[in-house]
Amino acid sequence: MSVPGEGDWLADFHAGDRVVLERCYRDSYRSVIRAVGRLLRGADAETVTHEVFYRLLSNARFRENFQGGSLDAWLAQVATNLARDLLRRQRREQPEEAGRDAEARAEADKRAEGATFADQVEAKLLVERFRAERLPPEWGPVFDARFLRQLPQREAALELGIPRTTLVYQEQRVRALLEDFLLRGDKS
Repeated sequence: MSVPGEGDWLADFHAGDRVVLERCYRDSYRSVIRAVGRLLRGADAETVTHEVFYRLLSNARFRENFQGGSLDAWLAQVATNLARDLLRRQRREQPEEAGRDAEARAEADKRAEGATFADQVEAKLLVERFRAERLPPEWGPVFDARFLRQLPQREAALELGIPRTTLVYQEQRVRALLEDFLLRGDKS
């Protein structure tokens, strides 16, 4: 999408005109997702793409950085930079996350070994009761992946074949249902 010499368009763009921004999204989405796709896949690519357009819609200072020329090229460069930033963060976080995940799993294994058979049965019955009484069936896979198997969000989203943003939403809803179930018990 190129807008040479369109002073009114640029002013409307900088002002955040809804119609202009909608058109930018429709015309530039493919360029942005293609640029991000060179570096990222799956939920991460989708997250970065959404971040670019979120900034475009919500941040006037961000829009003011574009002074004309090819909007597609500008947005593709912004997206590429955000994708690189995400990759750098992931590389820095990876060893620490892996260590924490391993520690958490080792701790869970220790607790499981120490638990009596009766405790294990009681926990399984509680989980099954929660499933039957409160958990919507469509959120069962998220409950299994995040709460029972304790997979990291990226891994769970990839395994379930859903966007990470969807997984996060469902996880928050399941957590609220679970808290209500555990705190209120049979009252509801």
